[in-house]
Amino acid sequence: MPNIASAKKRVRTAKKRTEMNHARKSRVRTFTRKVEEAIAAGKKEAAVQALKAAEPEIMRGVSKGVIHKNTGSRKVSRLAHRIAALPG
Repeated sequence: MPNIASAKKRVRTAKKRTEMNHARKSRVRTFTRKVEEAIAAGKKEAAVQALKAAEPEIMRGVSKGVIHKNTGSRKVSRLAHRIAALPG
């Protein structure tokens, strides 16, 4: 355990940031999963709508530093390609 006041504050801050980052990452995963489920079900319209909701969430994760910029772009791109390949 830290004895110095600034170190104690760093522990508190790190805990808060860890919780926020976990929540943000979980939110990105949830939105991504909704798109995946729509693609698996073969529902193109639902998948397009889910991607429209997921893309800002993924990019928000990028801007907050939870995921890397290229990772976010790659996720969006791959989902879009999979939706485009759906019949209908």
